[in-house]
Amino acid sequence: MNIIFMGTPDFAVSTLEGIINSNHKIIAVVTQPDRPKGRGREILPSPVKLAVSEANLVVAEANKIEVLQPEKVKEPDFIKKLWEYNPDCIVVVAFGQILPKDILNLPRYGCINLHASLLPKYRGAAPINWALINGETKTGVTSMFMDEGMDTGDILIQREMQIKEDDNAGTIHNELSMMGSNIILETLDGIEKGTISRIKQDAAIATYAPKIKKEDCLIDWSIGAKEIVNRIRGLTPAPGASTSYNGKRLKITEAVIPPRPPLEKGGWGDLKKGEVFEVNRNGIKVICGNGLIIIKNLQPEGKRVMGVGEFISGHNIKAGEILG
Repeated sequence: MNIIFMGTPDFAVSTLEGIINSNHKIIAVVTQPDRPKGRGREILPSPVKLAVSEANLVVAEANKIEVLQPEKVKEPDFIKKLWEYNPDCIVVVAFGQILPKDILNLPRYGCINLHASLLPKYRGAAPINWALINGETKTGVTSMFMDEGMDTGDILIQREMQIKEDDNAGTIHNELSMMGSNIILETLDGIEKGTISRIKQDAAIATYAPKIKKEDCLIDWSIGAKEIVNRIRGLTPAPGASTSYNGKRLKITEAVIPPRPPLEKGGWGDLKKGEVFEVNRNGIKVICGNGLIIIKNLQPEGKRVMGVGEFISGHNIKAGEILG
């Protein structure tokens, strides 16, 4: 089939490369415009655009893939351009813009999307993050036909994976990206052969995964240890779960829950939430709503991620100090 691929971040690259190396043909790639990134705000291309540039290096001029970068996909001139390609299918993976009806109705076989959850659970922009924050023990990827709703189209293929206790958003992202590439290829083959089935989503059991906001990243020390650790896992490596120390932001990138130790005082009630209970090179123990967590890795404001041993060598953090 002749495919237009629409995607932007790293998550989409595996699927793009999978299609490039398949018996299907990518006739154009649509990605977001180059944007300023990093501290220097340097204008940089998306990971998908970079991947296309690399692919174009090893093919003949006539086979090079054109990259389109519209500010808005609703613009009539852009839609006209897509019509000229006459695609059999449009594959969308984390593109970053909502497609209008004129594009959804354009391809012969429709538009298919790869979503990083077991739909109808976690519809929305941040399914990996919220699955971990909410303590899910499994997640997965879903291919679906796109309609005008947000992740509401008919399910085509779905695969699940177990979430391990040491997984974070970064590790799950990488696994689902690879799984997703295989699923999209299966989906395209099934559509072309007419062997794939459509399954309606049950809206009654749908849940949502909205874009992560700044306030979602703040650690609330009054909640339980498991909830705090899950939030840290769900926001690592980015955008990061944070607290404050000495008036500066402190991201926590890894924490664990210890066996509950005995206390000589009147119990946990004597200690303040967010209070540093003990500091050593193996971890910083911090009091929370139902016990404590042990911080293992962290990132001071303006610095790189480091282990606790390195952090305490440069910061005189002591038991009794309050985080947050």
